[in-house]
Amino acid sequence: MKTLKNKMNALTIMILSLMVSFATFAQEGGGGADINVDINKGGGDGGWYTSPWVWIVGAAIFILLLVALLRGNNARD
Repeated sequence: MKTLKNKMNALTIMILSLMVSFATFAQEGGGGADINVDINKGGGDGGWYTSPWVWIVGAAIFILLLVALLRGNNARD
């Protein structure tokens, strides 16, 4: 009885590993998709998020929120 269980476990592991290998090889196909990664779409600048002032303002807001949260936590103690 124990050998039957061992054989079933081995068969299960073999089938699962075969399915995993099929899934990984299924990802290899090119598919013929045309992907354009050009950030300059012909419209001039790259968009609002490429401007340095957006990053500076965003960082300032993040720092202010972080300071406000940390100070508010210390005031309660």
